Amino acid sequence: KVVVLSTDKSVHPINAMGMTKALAEKLLVARSRNSGKTIFCAVRYGNVAASRGSVIPFFVERMKEGKSLPVTVPHMTRFLLSLDDAVGLVELAIQKGKQGDIFVRKSPASTIEDLARALIELFGSKSKIEVVGIREGEKIHEILAHSIELKRAEDLRTHFRIKADNDQSYKSYFETAHMGLNISDDYSSESTRRLSVPEIKEFLLTLPYIQRELKMLKG
Repeated sequence: KVVVLSTDKSVHPINAMGMTKALAEKLLVARSRNSGKTIFCAVRYGNVAASRGSVIPFFVERMKEGKSLPVTVPHMTRFLLSLDDAVGLVELAIQKGKQGDIFVRKSPASTIEDLARALIELFGSKSKIEVVGIREGEKIHEILAHSIELKRAEDLRTHFRIKADNDQSYKSYFETAHMGLNISDDYSSESTRRLSVPEIKEFLLTLPYIQRELKMLKG
């Protein structure tokens, strides 16, 4: 079994990382149609909190240096996912994945401003929040599954299993292309459950990285 690790940036991609991940998913589904005994499936999730590339360690280091926390757009939202949740999603794909499946974990989200405020309160920091504006290649909200995918997805309560679209006919292609993507029906960081600042603090306290940093802070 082959499990490809994908990202929310692959849905309606606007930057190089999202485009290459989207291509990886397309290649996986195409390969799954004629792969013999090998099963090809994928998982798709947002940024893993406190991992490399996560804004959390960056904010913590800024607070330790007494610097402001740069926030692109206050209402920008991102999914919040722990490393355990990400690993659990991969394990689910290994156990239950069928040809061409893409597994998506339902995850809560927060605004970038609320995440910054939660960290400031948690660390008792005097750092200020500085709005710096959106950067090229960034989205205001991330999407884990678009509306057309959800039409053929299986709801597993805590996850979605997006089944491969194996109808390769031209009729199917053009019908799908003209179905119209209703953004309001996408599963996005805007439409999912939004965490409050106290809830974000509770989530952050479950992360080993935050636990270590707070322990060091207290001496």
